[in-house]
Amino acid sequence: MYSSVYHASRVIFGGWWLYSGAMHFIDPAWQPMGHEPAAIAFTQALMDSGLFFWVKVLEVVLGITILANRAMPLTLVALTPINVVIVYWNFVLDPATVDYVFGALSVVFNITLAWPWRRVFYPLFVWQGQADQSLKP
Repeated sequence: MYSSVYHASRVIFGGWWLYSGAMHFIDPAWQPMGHEPAAIAFTQALMDSGLFFWVKVLEVVLGITILANRAMPLTLVALTPINVVIVYWNFVLDPATVDYVFGALSVVFNITLAWPWRRVFYPLFVWQGQADQSLKP
């Protein structure tokens, strides 16, 4: 059962990321700027700084890796900071019912995709340990 939920989430979320990133390159006018002044200013600042371009490149690449089900732990780690900003934008900068839904779905999809990889992520939470200083692979 969970496998079908995982793969459905992967296809929906991967497609969402691929579309979100690609629409910037297809027609920048499709990019939602938001309705609140803070959301518009934030998005415009990202565009003016040039960072928005690289975020969109990452969204395309990560959408493809999600759809292909490849490098999923790395993909999920790379998605997390982008997703935190998107959730903040949806809940704080441009709050509305549709934005709340997209923000919540983003969190749900991330958790759904990360859960099967939880054992891979456990070592990231080591508080104190010994680093491997050798040059062995």
